[in-house]
Amino acid sequence: MLDGMNLGSILRRALGGGGEFADIYFEEGSSTAIVCEDGKIEKVLAGTDRGVGIRVISDLRTAYAFTNEVTETALLALAETVSRAVKGNSFGGAIDMRTKLVGPGFPIEIPPNSVPLQDKVALVNRGNVAARGFDPRIRQVTVVYRDSAVKTQIANSLGDFTEAIRTGTLFLTQVVAAEGDVIQTGYEPIGRFMGHEIFRERSPEEIALAAARRAVMMLGARKAPGGPMPVVLSSEAGGTMVHEAIGHGLEADLAGSGMSVYTGKIGEQVASPLVTVIDDATIPNARGSFSFDDEGTPAQRTVLVENGILKGYLYDRLSAMKDGCVSTGNGRREGYHAKPIVRMTNTLIAPGVTPPEEIVRGVAKGLFVRKMGGGQVNTVNGDFVFEVSEGYLIENGAVGEPVRGATLTGNGPDVLKKIIMVGSDLGFGIGTCGKDGQGVPVSDAQPTLLIEEMTVGGAA
Repeated sequence: MLDGMNLGSILRRALGGGGEFADIYFEEGSSTAIVCEDGKIEKVLAGTDRGVGIRVISDLRTAYAFTNEVTETALLALAETVSRAVKGNSFGGAIDMRTKLVGPGFPIEIPPNSVPLQDKVALVNRGNVAARGFDPRIRQVTVVYRDSAVKTQIANSLGDFTEAIRTGTLFLTQVVAAEGDVIQTGYEPIGRFMGHEIFRERSPEEIALAAARRAVMMLGARKAPGGPMPVVLSSEAGGTMVHEAIGHGLEADLAGSGMSVYTGKIGEQVASPLVTVIDDATIPNARGSFSFDDEGTPAQRTVLVENGILKGYLYDRLSAMKDGCVSTGNGRREGYHAKPIVRMTNTLIAPGVTPPEEIVRGVAKGLFVRKMGGGQVNTVNGDFVFEVSEGYLIENGAVGEPVRGATLTGNGPDVLKKIIMVGSDLGFGIGTCGKDGQGVPVSDAQPTLLIEEMTVGGAA
């Protein structure tokens, strides 16, 4: 760890070739990954890793290097390497390191590293047995278990020194069911920064059966109708819409380089007056939460859109320096081998006041989306396409028969402006968000939403 090292000396060495800012990122962690495929345990990985990286920002450009050797001598050499990649005026000031701030973290009742490996394997087997026994039409079951416990320490040339521990658990099941030439998939994950107490909320059997039920139910679904129609997005759909249709476009590195449809639109209406969008890394135990981001900035709640008006972007230190503002605590990285970039944390549309059932009652004919699948978005123009993994027809104000093969296409700002009802509920979805070759844990959330009209792609 960095404790006991002369951090000021290392940072001064890093700034020896010039630069306005330098930081040291240390990471040490343990993890377990177990995968069951077709009734067999195919992978069991358990191990530890540690390393440290040093970054210098000079003229709004970044030099970064990392090593697995965590000694003061190695860090001085690494700092020298980084300094040679920078051309500018040598840093001549003093760096007075403040007392280390230790993040409070989230309470962990049953740390994963206290649970024997065979017990973790047993959880996976329980999920597999439950899913396979649900229906004879189930052809394939995949169950994945992961846990991690990671300690980070971050020191920078402003004198900040922070420490935090993140402990997380993830469990997911994917089920493939087939009947004739119809093949359907069900997917159900659970994951938070918690220990094994997460399985008190939902057991492996409950998670697996949810995936199995979805796959089997969709075998009997009719093909989805196509064309423009009202769409109700259930809170159970998670936050795919907010994450893709607006979230990425509000990351300052994209917005600042003109690669976002939301570039230069602060103060303008970008969504319905019913819509408020928030990125909040302080939600207890949520998959995108932390005490400090990966640059040592304290976690915070950032209002991005308020009553339809764009209020700001998400920033890390580099993008904040470019825009002359401060970081919003959204500098994140996959690990010590990667430099931080702007990333979302827990991104959500704030709930409204309308009961969800009232929203459905107001639709004569349309599509009810309970679960979203994958999707793609063009951040430059805002166009997107999303798959619907579980959808139903709405007829005469009631949710009717299931439909399969539906897609939703549209444009982020246009669709957000067409939201005419916002539910009083709030449902979270989890994922691993990819950007620039890095994956970080996130969650997204939304209430039940009524979109006045969307283009639904279907086969009928």
